[in-house]
Parts: sequence; C-alpha cells; structure tokens
Amino acid sequence: MITLQSTDYVLKTFYLDAVTDYLNAKINPFLARIKKTETDVVGKDVQVVCRPGIHGGFVAGSEMDDLPKTSTQEFLVLTSSLKNLYGMIEISDKAIRASAKKEGAMVSLLDSEIESLVKSAKINFGRMLFGDGSGQLAKIESYESYAFTLDTIQNVFEGMYVDVVLDGTTYKKLKITTVDRENKQVFFASDDDIPDSATNPGSMYLHNSKDNEITGLKAIFSKNELYNLDRASSFMQPHELDLDDYVQMDRIQEMMDRVELASGKKVDFIVCSYGVKRALMRHFREIGMHIPTMKLESGDIALDYFGVPIVADRFCPAGEMYLLTTECFKLCQLCDWQWLEAEDGKILKQIPGKAAYTATLVKYAELICDTPCAQARIINCIEE
Repeated sequence: MITLQSTDYVLKTFYLDAVTDYLNAKINPFLARIKKTETDVVGKDVQVVCRPGIHGGFVAGSEMDDLPKTSTQEFLVLTSSLKNLYGMIEISDKAIRASAKKEGAMVSLLDSEIESLVKSAKINFGRMLFGDGSGQLAKIESYESYAFTLDTIQNVFEGMYVDVVLDGTTYKKLKITTVDRENKQVFFASDDDIPDSATNPGSMYLHNSKDNEITGLKAIFSKNELYNLDRASSFMQPHELDLDDYVQMDRIQEMMDRVELASGKKVDFIVCSYGVKRALMRHFREIGMHIPTMKLESGDIALDYFGVPIVADRFCPAGEMYLLTTECFKLCQLCDWQWLEAEDGKILKQIPGKAAYTATLVKYAELICDTPCAQARIINCIEE
C-alpha cells in the first residue's frame, strides 16, 4: 500500500539519483563538461585561488652565471557567494489516496511531477549559464493594456512566474499565460495587481531570483568587476571581437589563437546562437568544406571543428558565438542535489492550509571561471 512514508522512500532512493544524473550530465552540453567540486567552498562563499602569469625561476645560462632567482608570483582570490538553487514538486492528498492501492498509478504521478521539475530546471539552469547573475529575463520595451513588449522573448515561457518592474515599483509572482513570440509580447493570468500601463517600464525577472542567480558567461564578458576583483589585470580580461559580418573560419581561428597566445590554453568548446550556426554551415558549404559531426557526453550532436565541438544553444544571445576553454570552469557546490528534509527526515511536507504536499530539491552552488583570459566571444555576427 502506498503511503507518505513509502513515497518519501521512493523519492530519496530512486528518483534522487536519476534526477541528479540528468541535471549534471544531460541538462546542457556546456554544463556537462564543467567539473563539479566541493573543495573551494568556504562557509557560504566560494574562494578559488589562481596564479596569473608564470613562475620566473627558469633561465638558460652559462656554467659560471648565477642560478636563476624565483619571482614572487602573485595570487588572486576569486570570491563569490554560493547561490541557492531550488526545485519543487507538488502532490495533492487526493492523488496520494487515489493511488494508495495502485503502485503503477503512484509511479506515473511521480514520473509526471519529476518530468515537469526536470524540464523547468533544464530551461532555467541553461538560461543562467548565459546570464550575469541578475536573474533578468528581458527588458520591457513598452507596456500598455496589460501587454508587455520585450526586447527578447527567448527566456520566457508559459507557466513561468516572474517579477516585473514598472515605474520603479516591483510587482511579484505574476504567472505568464500567453507568449506571443512573433510580436515579442507576454500576458499574465491576472491583471488585478498591476496598472493598465506604465510610462517607464523596466525589466522582467524570474520570481525571487533578482541578483540571486549563478554567475554566467555574460558576467565574464561584462565591464564590471568579476568575483570581487577589478579588471585591471589582463588575466581578468576575456577576448572579444565585434564582427558586424558573417562569421567565417578565419575569424574563429583568430580568436582561438588569441586565447592560446594570451593564456597558453586551447579553446575546446564553441557555443553560438541557432542563426549563427546556420550562417556558419552556409559558409562551410560555400567553401566546399565538409564538417563532420560528433556526439557529446550529454547526448547532443555537435559540429566537429578540428576536434572542437560547435553547439547551438537556445539561450545564447542572437548574433553571438562563445569560444570557451572549459577546463577553466568549475561548478563549486556545497553538495550535490539533495531533497530538503525536515527534522524528522521527511521530505514531503503539507502545504499549510491546503490538502497537498510538496518536496523541494536543493543545491548550493556557484559557477567560477578561474582564467577569464582563456575565454573569447564574437558579437554582432550576421545570422542566417
């Protein structure tokens, strides 16, 4: 007979491992290549020590020359806070009681909830990888008659809860019911709590995520400080090319060479928007070059550019291509994905005042790039 206790047990022993493996290895091909580590976590923060430059104690001298002197090598400490990542499932009491004597029904119910959780995690974690930690989904270009017109529509989906800023006021937990992708507009389930228009619309954020997300690629390529350090050192500065043209092989190779000359490391992963990938494939056809494909650990199929995979990602900004050295990235975590447990060890908890139970998946982590100068980006590529 299915009970709350047995459901707890199944979630802990069966679903947790399956969900963890998927979120770590299948959610995104870039994330799958990143090392996960717990060694750099100090309390609620992440502290990664890195060494810019090289050791000075090596020369080629004559027999009578003094032996080389070692230089005092500077250490940089990259510091950031662990970000709180949550995923929640909800099961009604009626569903549990209806499935009490039917194990197959309960398995189907749990499968459906876990599938929804994984889908949401895949979308939001994938988006965070290309963000700057702000949680901003889009800028609101205009707002009138309860229609929000956004600068980009790629980060918003039906069913998503968001916070919006209108005329300096934040309106929280609005549920998106309709997304008009052609006109870049979104509509909400209820307009009771928001005005019918705004003269100074601001931005749209994932609910309760403003300034709470992991530090993604956009932050690495911004002009602001990174990991509590300024950008004075060339070690902290990635490479960028403003192309304003179709991306071609020689420009890709130029940026790969710049990375290797500056850092001594090699680009091993390239990610771009769908439009840039189509334009690149057209370029290969025009020059009569056949590019083979490769299958990645995540299961994705990528273009094989002389051993370097090229992957299109739905959350990569339009007209952009990132050339990354993935060995320089690490996902620093306090622990891997775990169910949030009460003092009695239970993970299913009743929602106060409701005949339903929730279980919360949690991870405390931060994405760190310990060699920013080993990363490159091409922007303003013309898309196909």
